[in-house]
Amino acid sequence: MLTNSFGPMGRLLIIAGLLLVLLGVFLQFGEKILPRGRMPGDILIRRGNFTFYFPLGTCVLLSIVLSLVLALLNRR
Repeated sequence: MLTNSFGPMGRLLIIAGLLLVLLGVFLQFGEKILPRGRMPGDILIRRGNFTFYFPLGTCVLLSIVLSLVLALLNRR
């Protein structure tokens, strides 16, 4: 009888692949859905030829989304 000792690894690779596909779709079409640099909370300072940009609002949103995704994946 053959046993599938790579079961958990296969499942992990499928999930990682799906996440990479979703990331690719977001990077390709995300600017139309959620424009980068224009979220509330993002810090943009322009003085002469100096520009400082810190995406604080984007970081908070990404943290919330990733926390929810990891919590859902950890339930199993």
